[in-house]
Formats: sequence, C-alpha cells, structure tokens
Amino acid sequence: MTPDDRSPERARRAVETVWRMEWPRLVAGLTRVVGDIDAAEELAQDALVAALEQWPRDGVPPNPGGWLMLTAKHRAIDRIRRNQTFARKLTQLGHALRTEPEPEPAVEAVEDDLLRMMFTACHPALPEQARVALTLRMLGGLTTEEIARAFVATESAVAQRIVRAKRTISAKQLPYQVPAADELAERLDSVLSVVYLIFNEGYAATSGDDWVRVELCEDALRLARMLAELLPGEPETHGLLALLELQASRLPARTGRTKDIVLLADQDRSRWDRLLVRRGYAALGRANAVARERGLPPGCYALQAAIAAVHAMAPTAEDTDWRRIAGLYAVLAQRFPSPIIELNRAVAVGRAHGPAAGLELVDALVASGALDTYHLRHAVRGDLLTQLGRHAEARTEFTRAAELTSNQAEQTLLLNRAADLDR
Repeated sequence: MTPDDRSPERARRAVETVWRMEWPRLVAGLTRVVGDIDAAEELAQDALVAALEQWPRDGVPPNPGGWLMLTAKHRAIDRIRRNQTFARKLTQLGHALRTEPEPEPAVEAVEDDLLRMMFTACHPALPEQARVALTLRMLGGLTTEEIARAFVATESAVAQRIVRAKRTISAKQLPYQVPAADELAERLDSVLSVVYLIFNEGYAATSGDDWVRVELCEDALRLARMLAELLPGEPETHGLLALLELQASRLPARTGRTKDIVLLADQDRSRWDRLLVRRGYAALGRANAVARERGLPPGCYALQAAIAAVHAMAPTAEDTDWRRIAGLYAVLAQRFPSPIIELNRAVAVGRAHGPAAGLELVDALVASGALDTYHLRHAVRGDLLTQLGRHAEARTEFTRAAELTSNQAEQTLLLNRAADLDR
C-alpha cells in the first residue's frame, strides 16, 4: 500500500463515490435486517462516518461496499445493546447480527433487497410526490437538498414528504416485500410510473429557470436500468427503459448555448447520443421479445418507445415517418386512452395528414373540457393554427400557454412565438 492509498483526499473521493453507488444496496439490505427504514438510514450514516475516520488512516478496503455493510451491522449490534427499546427485536435479530456476515452478499440477495425497497418506496398507499421523493432518496441516493433542487421545492417540503412517507409505511405496516405474482402487475405500474415521472421532470421541467435537468434524467435512467435487470421477465420494464434511453439520447440537442429551448424539428441530430439510441433499440427488442413469449401485446411504454424509435431512425426532421407515428399513436390511444395521448396523436396526425386534421382532434379535446389548464394543449393548438394562417387565434393560444406554465424557459419560448405572429 502506497502512502497515496491512505491520503485523506483519496479516501474522501472513495467515500463519496462508494456512498452514491452503494447507498441503495446498503440501506435496502439494512432495512431487511432491522425492519425499519429510518434505523437503516441511521446505521448507514454511522458506517459512512466510520469510513471517513478510518479510510484515510487504514486505506480504502478492497471491497468498500462490503466494508460499509459489515460496519453498519456492527453498529446495529451496539445499538441494540445500548437501547432498551430495541430489546424486543434482540431475539429476532441478535443472532443474525452477531453472526459474521459475508463481506460480499450473494447477487440474488442484493437484488431481492433492492426490489423490496423499490416496491415499498413506490407503494400506491403513498401520495405520488412522496413516492417520487422516497424513491430518489432510497434508491437514487440523492440528498434531500438535491431532490428539492431538482423539483424546485423547498428542502423542508421535500423532507416532510419523506418523513410522512416513512410514517405511512410504518403506520399502515406496509410489507417490505415484492408483491405476489397476482399483485405484481398492478404494483409494478406504480413503480414504473414513478420512474417515468422522475425522468419527465428532468426532460421537460415543470417549473424553474431551466427546461432540462440532465441529472434527474440520469437518475431515472439508472433506476430504469436497475428495474429491467431485476425484473427481466416483465416486458414493460424493458419498454420503459427503451423509452427513456431513446428520449435521453436527444438531451444534448434540446437546449442551446444560453439554455434556450430547441424544439424537435430544429434540433441538430448529429448531437443525439447514438450509444443511447442503440441501447434504446436493444431494450425495445427485449420488450417485444418478452411480450411475445408471454403472449402479451406491446405495453404502453413499449408503444411510446416504438414512436421514439421512429424519430431516432430519421436522419433529419423532414425524413420523419409521421404516418407511422400517427398509426402508433392510434394504437396507443385505443389501448390506453387518455387526453395527453390524444393530444400527442393530434400533433402526429397534423404532421402526417395536415394541420386541419390535427386541429380537429385538438378541438374535440377543447369541446370535452379536457386539459383546459394544460399549457401544452394551448401550445399545440397555437402551432396548428399558425400553420393554417390563423395568426390572431394562434397568438391567443400561445399567450395563454405561457400563462399556464411555471417554467421560465418554456414561458419565454411561448411568448416569443406569440410575438413573432405580430411581425
């Protein structure tokens, strides 16, 4: 071991790296052992403090993750001995904790722990915002400050969501386990939707100054990859991963030098990440293969990924096969009807069959009262009206869309589009 191996700076960097990488596995494994998320977090933090104290002196261990887990379990033994409130758990946990654990747990055990944590953090009994915050904290390894910054919320508000989520888990005695086969599909939908929501907030932020938050997209991608590895027999885990890989490939081209928004039609496609595109194609292939093996039609995320794949195949915006996209949206709208999907279908139909055809679909949404306060409904209608030369109406729609969004970059784009119609 060289002197540099024991340098404080090297040890600090190692702790920071290992902490982010090992946090989900460490806390998930400790939660299984002690049966409490808060206690697991405290034990993990104790292990981190020990690493910061010992690694600069003794060097970074060969298996940092195993060292942290072993140290945390030793801390658990000490806590049980000190705190009588843990005495009732001693008979259940004492033997397991005192028995010297393997420094490197079996892959299957780690996967089971991560799955348990994922399904617990995304339990439908928790409010959506709480699910998102808890998932990012427990599985993304983000601090409360990082989550607050990502969602343009106060740190105290995010902390309260996490605390309330943990209290709900405890009060309702939500099981720390993967659902049984007959419940898996329903519960998996909640998990997938949380990861999808996290990505979308990074891809097109709903508030704040920046339209894109790359770090949040990367966190969602990491969670989606983890989920696809942990549940390879579920086609929609691959479908979601395919969608996020393909969408993430566009991130470098979605904003300009001053962080201004660059719309899809204007993006420099040479800046799209071709590695992510290839990964997206591969994940979509796996989604379709698994679905065929199980006799299932393509799921909601796989269909959206197929649409993203059509965009990725086009070397230029003009080469986009909008008829193919419109057809895929028709299938998506039929199988998974929602106003948002119908709005997206209107865009595709407008490109494939002309703005009048697209406007007819949007006006049907207007007549139904759907998405009245959704800024993109007004933006899409404004775009179609612009193509039809109905500039006064389009200006009204763009102005209303700008009023409804809380994202400054998007607001600027919409107001500029309204102003352009006056020239």
